Amino acid sequence: MLTTESSSNYQDLEKMSVNQLLTSINAEDQTVPFAVNKAIPQIEALVEQIVPRMQAGGRLFYIGAGTSGRLGVVDASECPPTFGVPFDLVVGIIAGGDMAIRKAVENAEDDSEQAWKDLAGYKPAENDTLIGIAASGRTPYVIGGLNAARRAGLLTGCVVCNAGSKVAAAAEFPVEIVVGPEFLTGSTRMKSGTAQKLALNMISTAVMIRLGKVKGNKMVDMQLTNEKLVDRAVRMVIEELNISADEAESLLSEHGSVRAVINAVKG
Repeated sequence: MLTTESSSNYQDLEKMSVNQLLTSINAEDQTVPFAVNKAIPQIEALVEQIVPRMQAGGRLFYIGAGTSGRLGVVDASECPPTFGVPFDLVVGIIAGGDMAIRKAVENAEDDSEQAWKDLAGYKPAENDTLIGIAASGRTPYVIGGLNAARRAGLLTGCVVCNAGSKVAAAAEFPVEIVVGPEFLTGSTRMKSGTAQKLALNMISTAVMIRLGKVKGNKMVDMQLTNEKLVDRAVRMVIEELNISADEAESLLSEHGSVRAVINAVKG
């Protein structure tokens, strides 16, 4: 039996008080970072392979079904506003199409040929990377996509929550984060989903930092799309250039980003 499908460490959940439920879920959640920590060498190996490919013009694709697919879409969609990169540099693709982000699409994950068809519209090339996300490690949609990508010369990686899975076997650089039984047996949106989210955060953030999208510890390329982000950018410019808030706002209005302001002033 797959670890993600094994029986919960807790019994008779319906008899628990709300406090017992929340405390027990939290206790299980606290084990996830330790499982992720064990996988850091695998995550590092994958990131080290992604960076030079993206420096050469490659893109990063995520594929997955259900919760795994949604997590890939979330991580990809947050890269443009956070790092100021084009919307098609990091792309999340979910089995069943965008409608599956909100509503489950029956049997979408069972088609082993569909992932590559979904990727075809992006004209994948050898410098691109495909990361398959699958808690179980046995999703046909993900396995088929990884196999096709390897044949086409793409770099392939994965994030799974079982050891020795078919998805891991299909990827050149697998990341296996074994979190153990879910609090609610088989509900991989819980610990497995948390582990996948942490891993994707680590991958995309590390890649973007290595690509030069961060200065110091600041998101200097972030898109200024709301008041909160504009205020943050103003504070960054004030700190970097030691100027007034009015001057910082004027420079941001003129140049459009913190990095552009710093480059214009400091050269």
